[in-house]
Amino acid sequence: MDPLELDDATLGAYLNDSIPEFIGPVTSEKFSGGQSNPTYLLSAGSGKYVLRRKPPGQLLKSAHAVEREFRVMQALSASAVPVPQTFHLCRDESIIGSVFFVMEYVRGEIFWDPALPELSKPQRHATYLEMCRVLAALHQVDTDAVSLGGFGKPGNYFARQINRWTQQYFASQTDKIDEMESVIEWLPANLPADDGRVALVHGDYRLDNMIFSSGIFKSGKAEIAALLDWELSTLGHPLADLAYQCMQLRMNPGRHLSGLNGIDRTTLGIPSEQEYVARYCEHRGLEHIDNWPFYLVFSFFRFAAILQGVKKRALDGNASSAAALEYAKLIRPLAEKALAVIRKESDN
Repeated sequence: MDPLELDDATLGAYLNDSIPEFIGPVTSEKFSGGQSNPTYLLSAGSGKYVLRRKPPGQLLKSAHAVEREFRVMQALSASAVPVPQTFHLCRDESIIGSVFFVMEYVRGEIFWDPALPELSKPQRHATYLEMCRVLAALHQVDTDAVSLGGFGKPGNYFARQINRWTQQYFASQTDKIDEMESVIEWLPANLPADDGRVALVHGDYRLDNMIFSSGIFKSGKAEIAALLDWELSTLGHPLADLAYQCMQLRMNPGRHLSGLNGIDRTTLGIPSEQEYVARYCEHRGLEHIDNWPFYLVFSFFRFAAILQGVKKRALDGNASSAAALEYAKLIRPLAEKALAVIRKESDN
């Protein structure tokens, strides 16, 4: 039996006993795409659900934290941040072979290409403004009020993250990449002083981790119905999320994890990076952002380290998608993008 295939009979019997109003039997279908935690559509007598699990096999410490995803979405259920309703967390690995949780199936639109070719110019503009609005709303959540005050360590966020992802990168290293090691050397030497800002950060805030309400674009507006994939969420510095999204938009267009580098955003109706950052600052009441190049370099580094883990799992036979090795081809280009930001900063 494929280790990613679910035993529907066992799962259905368990969910019948664990989720009120759940009615089996259940059939499961794995969603395509996604490299971290395998995700499935469950069809049952009581409706449709989504199951998200840890992948099988040997895992890096602290990786694939579906328990954290469940906790943060449960905490945000009454906040201004749109999340799916959560139903059950199962820590018993004997049911399907790993820890998993079940949440609401949210209907809507998921967009994979940041150029949004399926939308009109006004719709594209509205989509990006909505992403910016929700990001600012996330960073304004009172974490103590939603019982997430202990969700991460306060202070020195970037120092801790650089240390964590450096360790994970070398733990999953398969090839020596000089550009990546140059970035790893640069980051701690150019770490800004801790400014004390702490917020709930998503950790993977990008277009394809959002479900937009169906039909909303007919009115020229956009509405995020659900923000997904909270595995990397923690208490941290809010500019990490903002720079991460801008980092992705700086990437080259392509089949996998496409960006907007070299694309005329004005013609498409997509805000420039400067406009997007300015709108975020308006939402948050910020006058300006210091050390912006550092946050971009950090984002390229962290994403490359994540993809290195994806590559290692693929080579070990534990990746959740056949596209894993294709994503892994971006590791060196990401490091090269980071070095380009460093060189530009050095020239100024």
